[in-house]
Amino acid sequence: MAQLIPVEPFDLIIFGGTGDLAMRKLLPSLYHRERDGQITDDSRIIAASRGSLSREEYTARVRESLETTLNAGEFTEAEWARFADKLHYVQADAKAPEQWGALVDILGGREDRVRVAYLSTAPSLFGAFATGLRDNGLITAQSRIVLEKPVGHDYASACEINDAIGSCFPENQIYRIDHYLGKETVQNLLALRFANSLFEPLWRRGSIDHVQITVAEDLGVGNRVEFYDRIGTLRDMVQNHLLQLVCLVAMEAPASLHHDAVRDEKMKVLRALKPIGAGEVRQHTVRAQYLSGAIDGQSVPGYLEELGGGPSQTETFVALKLEIENWRWSGVPFYIRSGKRLPAKHSEIVVQFQDVPHSIFTEQEYNVQPNRLLIRLQPDEGVKLSVMAKEPGPGGFDLRPVSLDLSFEETFGIRYPDAYERLLMEVLRGNPALFMRRDEIEAAWQWIDGIVAGWAEARQKVETYVAGSWGPSASSLLLDRDNRAWHPEE
Repeated sequence: MAQLIPVEPFDLIIFGGTGDLAMRKLLPSLYHRERDGQITDDSRIIAASRGSLSREEYTARVRESLETTLNAGEFTEAEWARFADKLHYVQADAKAPEQWGALVDILGGREDRVRVAYLSTAPSLFGAFATGLRDNGLITAQSRIVLEKPVGHDYASACEINDAIGSCFPENQIYRIDHYLGKETVQNLLALRFANSLFEPLWRRGSIDHVQITVAEDLGVGNRVEFYDRIGTLRDMVQNHLLQLVCLVAMEAPASLHHDAVRDEKMKVLRALKPIGAGEVRQHTVRAQYLSGAIDGQSVPGYLEELGGGPSQTETFVALKLEIENWRWSGVPFYIRSGKRLPAKHSEIVVQFQDVPHSIFTEQEYNVQPNRLLIRLQPDEGVKLSVMAKEPGPGGFDLRPVSLDLSFEETFGIRYPDAYERLLMEVLRGNPALFMRRDEIEAAWQWIDGIVAGWAEARQKVETYVAGSWGPSASSLLLDRDNRAWHPEE
């Protein structure tokens, strides 16, 4: 197990401290870090929200949430007592920063310690919170601000938010979070590629046939329906999660692990993405909405039913064929897809290698299949390499694919921490390597905006798919045109 290094004493202010993200992810993550001894006794977690709550009322809410969220045996009275002692609550409205007296008072006299403002709120409020912190004199040399995704809904709004935050905080104090970058398997992409000489000579055109990235969810939009209908899957998932994964798979080796060295290489990938405009969207993109269906034997409603029955052109599924215009990846397609109400919560990266140049084993007789590297992000994080091998036995020469399978949880024998646990600790340490820089955000939005404009100009229709399926038939055709197929459908 990696050594756990306690972080310095801190004040963490969670704006939106009563919201779903805080209760479901942030506070359980901090509780786990408290259990493991990474949080000092004099650190404080200060929830801020518009509602009027006493400290006792807030801690009662947190306790109820943790008892529901945590796994069996993780909640104990002794650990809860230590954690609850760190919890505080203040009332703070983004639109009335002149009334933040309680927050000013609780932070007073602690200017020398790490101070983190986590904006677990709507992106439209980011600028107001940053301005409120500045105008109340709450920004110090040890301050950091964390922005939840999405940062904006297009390039223009992202620039507006970045400008507003940048007028209050220097760039080295701004942490734009994408929780996928905190996943252990995503981190292991760097180790897999740059700590092993085995793969680097093969990680390029000439050896790799194509790359697939799938981020699937079995849930629908739920109580996010109004938000989701304004955003859709392309903006909600592709602009951040999937493009970040593309960058980590496709980037060149950075000069070091320094945060700017890593982010500089990711930026080169974003700049090399071939635009997808009106002339390409029909051949390179698929957008769709789920209909009613069944998942795990349970009937689930369609998207329009969850919306209330009104018309909508918002996609809940998107599949894209990406091309990266550089020497390493020219001619190697990246197929990416993400959607809701798919058969399972399932995220993976598939790197499929080319066929052997001359096979002594005929495909018809021996069923020779190309080697494939499968990087599982969820549910079981790990790496699996598929190779061809002879089946044991005398007489015949029968081949079949076998897997060299590494499960991180089984190998290392520890509880796998949630991505937010790692990311919160990195913020407190002042390490921005796992967070997105301003130019990354804006470059990704520029590329996404081109697709949105192309859809509108080409009047590309929204397909449909049955909930519990792997998406519309057009998604399979996206690869079938190239004589390829999605994994794990094939």
